[in-house]
Amino acid sequence: MTATETKARASEAAAAPPILSGAAMIIRALTELGVEVVFGYPGGAVLPIYDEIFKQDGIRHILVRHEQAAVHAAEGYARATGKPGVVLVTSGPGATNAVTGLTDAMLDSIPVVCLTGQVARHLIGNDAFQEADTVGITRPCTKHNYLVKETSDLPKIISEAFYVATNGRPGPVVVDLPKDVQIEKAPYVMPGQREHRTYRPQVHCDDKAIREAARLLAAAERPIIYSGGGVINAGPEASDLLTEFARITGIPVTSTLMGLGAYPASDKQFLGMLGMHGTWEANHAMHDCDVMLAIGARFDDRVTGRIDAFSPGSKKIQVDIDLSSINKNVAVDLPVIGDACNALAQLVAIWHEEKLGQGQPSLDTWWQQIEHWRTKDCLAYEDSTEVIMPQKSLERLFALVKDKDPIISTEVGQHQMWAAQFLGFDKPNRWLTSGGLGTMGYGLPAAVGAQIAHPDRLVIDVSGEASFQMNLQELGTIAQYKLPVKVFIMNNEYMGMVRQWQDLTYDGRRSESYSETLPDFVKLAEAYGIKGMHVEDPAKLDAAIQEMIDHDGPVIMDCRVAKIENCFPMVPAGAAHNEMLLPGDVVGKPKDDEALAVV
Repeated sequence: MTATETKARASEAAAAPPILSGAAMIIRALTELGVEVVFGYPGGAVLPIYDEIFKQDGIRHILVRHEQAAVHAAEGYARATGKPGVVLVTSGPGATNAVTGLTDAMLDSIPVVCLTGQVARHLIGNDAFQEADTVGITRPCTKHNYLVKETSDLPKIISEAFYVATNGRPGPVVVDLPKDVQIEKAPYVMPGQREHRTYRPQVHCDDKAIREAARLLAAAERPIIYSGGGVINAGPEASDLLTEFARITGIPVTSTLMGLGAYPASDKQFLGMLGMHGTWEANHAMHDCDVMLAIGARFDDRVTGRIDAFSPGSKKIQVDIDLSSINKNVAVDLPVIGDACNALAQLVAIWHEEKLGQGQPSLDTWWQQIEHWRTKDCLAYEDSTEVIMPQKSLERLFALVKDKDPIISTEVGQHQMWAAQFLGFDKPNRWLTSGGLGTMGYGLPAAVGAQIAHPDRLVIDVSGEASFQMNLQELGTIAQYKLPVKVFIMNNEYMGMVRQWQDLTYDGRRSESYSETLPDFVKLAEAYGIKGMHVEDPAKLDAAIQEMIDHDGPVIMDCRVAKIENCFPMVPAGAAHNEMLLPGDVVGKPKDDEALAVV
């Protein structure tokens, strides 16, 4: 063989794709896609992948204690960074345990890629050990899913999964991986164009539609901006543009639970959260507005109340990247399909270009009405020197941490709604909560994901004692990785929101909502080598919170709050969104032992 032939063959060998096992392909693809962290739990059907994880140090694996928590941690990571969260779980129960987290991510539009193990291809359908129809089970709760049948398809499928999870309306994608596909070897070829062959979400808004939206808002006498989680999903620039557009137009802004932080809570134009436990001024302004700009929001039932009474006199503009969300719950007058960031950039540009702020109706009368609604002081509560009021606990927590730019996660229940009301978020990606599914047990693993993403930030899980017990096993994860997560348990010894509904709707029949037995949370923390604290004296609240903040490791704070306190304002079931209950409103039927009729 001549020197020229030798050189040619060497060149061909160098150009040939490497031959890798499926498991090695997965790790290489994740690395090339920029993945830094995977949350997971090993099992037989994913051991080839775990063996490849052992051989490398580019991707960090975080061992959770339950697969549901793996997905919630990935959600927390995604929401705190804007990057997709990645999950790795085994077949059968590993995959089925992840379903709650996947459904949560689906309803809240969180980008997650979940890799699930599966039995070998020849065993699929034979009821093999730890076999489950993962594709069938997860089809309703994912944006898309795949069963990998050929090892050579792995790079393309992994790449597509990330594209689908992160483009358009974000969401979870499952890739089901038979064990023999992970073991088999094939050429590794990553596609040059990383996208799906048919999925092409529309990101740029139609110019004619967006100009009509701008002109409708300019001509309005009582306009309002109704912002949702889609603004946060569109990236930090979208939040900046929302703030810019609100300020150049003078239009008031309200937000869904998922959208908190997209617009500064401290700004005078912010009316607070709207919906079932929204503010008096936000819900009344939504009801009485004449033009509504809904951007990145899907008209959830917790926002609208009774549909036939929702903002009956307004023209409704809905900007959403997901065509299926348009007119799904509420009929709108002007649909605009596109990315929220692009839509807001176009609105700002058109407003300046057409000088729409000149010669248009003054909003002074509208703001006078809003200020009148604000005098209701709908979040007021009666304080006590005998017991810590739950609202007070959060007021003081916020006062002591707001300068530290904390990331706050929550569980689900009364504490979640109080947190939304009393903790102000001026920036996006600081507020992690389960909105659409309302998943108890979400907050602790979500805090884990956020702390992994931001090891030097203050991360606090605002929890209730009932929700905390749903995933308390993740204290093991916190202890293993020495994560300085602070867990602030608002302990009222009840499933608080369940008890509130029972008192207000079921004549005070508190069926199974009282926590008959609770662990000693301080001792529980200490069992994991974590600092445990307890406070029940209002006079000692500030000092306890400060001690929690100052501790350089994880803390479990058992904050005993008033047992019977209701979360207001509240829109009762079946009511219109402006028919809110406040403390002192008379509802329900009196009980002999407690004055539950006056709430």
